[in-house]
Amino acid sequence: MAAFDPSRATVHKGRGATYDPHNRFAPTRSVAEDDGWWQEEASISLATEVREEASKSALSWNKSPDLPFDRSLNPYRGCEHGCVYCYARPSHAYWDLSPGLDFETKLIARHGLVEHLKEELCHPHYVCRPINLSGNTDCYQPLEATYQTTRRLLELLLACRHPVTLVTKSTLILRDIDLLAEMAEHRLVRVFVSLTSLDANLKRTLEPRAASPQARLKVIRELNTAGIPVGTLVSPIIPG
Repeated sequence: MAAFDPSRATVHKGRGATYDPHNRFAPTRSVAEDDGWWQEEASISLATEVREEASKSALSWNKSPDLPFDRSLNPYRGCEHGCVYCYARPSHAYWDLSPGLDFETKLIARHGLVEHLKEELCHPHYVCRPINLSGNTDCYQPLEATYQTTRRLLELLLACRHPVTLVTKSTLILRDIDLLAEMAEHRLVRVFVSLTSLDANLKRTLEPRAASPQARLKVIRELNTAGIPVGTLVSPIIPG
């Protein structure tokens, strides 16, 4: 893959990525060239697009010795938080989308997850171990306010008394504090809040559409007050 050319970078208000790298899985590659004809300049503001996808299964499995869980559940593909360092960005190329701006502007909402998860949990050979919710992207990103898939998944897991871990940067998790508190009473849940910096200016550069550091501290406090086990994930540390 060719090295990144800084001259191609364009800052889009409220977005983390500055360009769309080539999709390494695509069989062809297109390069825009100025042919001298006049055209409207591209807007510096990019709207979020959402498409819906019928899921074929719910759980994703891994055998990595570096991860403390072997199964995860992701209601959405892509993430509007737009964190520039997100390890999940390359996965967007599997859907013929760019790990750059596409990852944070062209999102996919998965349908049928609750029904598939119920079937998988009821399989006679299923062995119960904690499910990581948000293994790839944030299950409480802004899209969740509309689709509410995460809440319906938590309702099923609570009904089945199934353990779950959550990772988020969003204050939207407080909407589900009732479910999480009940799960905590049965020792079924543990929440981790990603908090990489207390510098709001640095946050706006690295995590343009995520909650402010002060808001995330409030989330930690309120979850703890409600008796919900909560920890923090503090990587990456920049500079550091």
